[in-house]
Amino acid sequence: MKTFQWTMQDELGLHARVAGELVKCVSQLSSKVTLEKGGKTADATRLFAVMALCVRQGEVVTVTVEGPDEERDCAVVQDFCSHNF
Repeated sequence: MKTFQWTMQDELGLHARVAGELVKCVSQLSSKVTLEKGGKTADATRLFAVMALCVRQGEVVTVTVEGPDEERDCAVVQDFCSHNF
């Protein structure tokens, strides 16, 4: 299991367009990806679950990647976050 934290930089937070792109990216991976903020967790392949976290600018999200290719998949998700959030 690999985890990392990132801070939301986008002034709009984790809005629908970016959340949809995240779900699309994560759905192509072989590992299970979950997001956690403030005690709530969300399966990153489920748009409404991701949106329900209500991540705003400046808030920290913990990303957990677990699966057979977790090293590679974690790098993919980190890259996505750094370029989109």
